[in-house]
Amino acid sequence: MRLDKYLKISRLIKRRTVANEACDAGRVLVNEQQVRASYQVKPGDIIEINMGTRAVRVEVLSVQENVGKNDAPLLYRLLR
Repeated sequence: MRLDKYLKISRLIKRRTVANEACDAGRVLVNEQQVRASYQVKPGDIIEINMGTRAVRVEVLSVQENVGKNDAPLLYRLLR
C-alpha cells in the first residue's frame, strides 16, 4: 500500500492530500530515510512524521485496505 494511503487509513493524518503534501515536503521519514508518497509500506517499517513542533514515530504492524475507525490504531504501535 502506498505511504500516503496508509497514513490516511491508519488515521495518522486525516486526509490523503495532506499526507501526500507532507511526504513531498520531507516531513515523513520511513526507516530514517526521506521517502515519496508512493513508497510501498510493509509491516516492520518505522514511520516518523514531523508536523511543526509535534513528532510522531510508529511501527507498522499490519497493512489493510479497509479498516474501521475503532480498529485503525491496531495497524501501528506508537514508539514515541
